[in-house]
Amino acid sequence: MKVDIWSDIRCPFCYVGKKKFEKALEQFPDGEKIEVNWHSFQLDPNLKTQPETNPYEYFSKAKGIPVTQAKAMHEHAKNAGKEAGIDFNFDHSKVANSFRGHLLIQLAKKKGLANEMEEALFEAQFITAKNIDDEATLLEIGTSVGLAEEDIKNALQSDEMAHEVSHDGLVARQLGINAVPYFVFNDKYGVSGAQQPELFLEVLEKSYSEFSAGDKGLQIIGQGESCDRDGNCD
Repeated sequence: MKVDIWSDIRCPFCYVGKKKFEKALEQFPDGEKIEVNWHSFQLDPNLKTQPETNPYEYFSKAKGIPVTQAKAMHEHAKNAGKEAGIDFNFDHSKVANSFRGHLLIQLAKKKGLANEMEEALFEAQFITAKNIDDEATLLEIGTSVGLAEEDIKNALQSDEMAHEVSHDGLVARQLGINAVPYFVFNDKYGVSGAQQPELFLEVLEKSYSEFSAGDKGLQIIGQGESCDRDGNCD
């Protein structure tokens, strides 16, 4: 059975959601039979990479809110991260467009390394504070998960990979997805946001039990913490 996940590597709750889903998958008896498919979703396609810009000041200016409020919003995400075992390093995070990171995710999907690439890019963005729009950095990240350097360089210039990123966004719009993370179980059940592992496990069990029936149709389950295209994070 497949689980499709729409995510942006600049979204802290996407990282939280990944960890919570993985905890549920660890508890699911048939976890080895679950195929996880990662899909690209850019929250801010027009973001200009500014690695020297203070992340709180950038968020403050982008949202039109005081820096103190921007820091408080990030503190909320940091606390959510701690619950999921993530120590967010927002103080040093880089303001960088995620498009080229998504090109690598598309390449990694073709090589069976999508989950490893997602984890490595999340870590680069939120833990080690690297510029995920920098070619040298992406080469380092890509080779660390097992991709060939030549393949990475080609992917960063690839119209095919760019099309895949755009296609993922198109499918998301067709499904009515406007915030991430977003999980679709067996093309039937949609789970919005970084839900608790218990809910993910419940949906895994329900959808897997119906897997053989091949039933289709999307149902929205809950509204967990997420980030939308306007930069609003719960």
